[in-house]
Amino acid sequence: MSKKVPITAKGAEKLREELSRLKTVERPRIIQAIAEARAHGDLKENAEYHAAREQQSFAEGRIKEIEGKLSHAQIVDVSTLDASGKVVFGCTVELMDEDTEEAVIYQIVGEDEADIKVGMISVNSPIARALIAKVEGDVVSVTVPGGERSLEIVEVRYI
Repeated sequence: MSKKVPITAKGAEKLREELSRLKTVERPRIIQAIAEARAHGDLKENAEYHAAREQQSFAEGRIKEIEGKLSHAQIVDVSTLDASGKVVFGCTVELMDEDTEEAVIYQIVGEDEADIKVGMISVNSPIARALIAKVEGDVVSVTVPGGERSLEIVEVRYI
């Protein structure tokens, strides 16, 4: 039996939207491109045909990948959680770096949703692992590539 992988409700919705677009827009467009390329004759020398087949292969692979992710997803709706102020999967955490006094805000998300540029960190990252189950006011020490950081949990939000 395979393990369920946590994903936020927003992350699951994004995957469903991509899956729908691939099936209803991309797949028919690629099938049409293959049909048009086939009409041009000799397939061995037909670059358009080969390009369309490559696109088809990529799109079908991505459809299978998304379907697999969704079938193994444990969807967590953060807005319905009552974790009593604890840091849990899906929550948004405001932190203060005790050394630099720099404020940062992270949302703890699943591996596939993580994007540090928009403040979404993987639940498996060192910072998230250090934060899980802590509460506002706690200070955690985290070893990151730049060294040791002390982070104070300023606020925990379930949005």
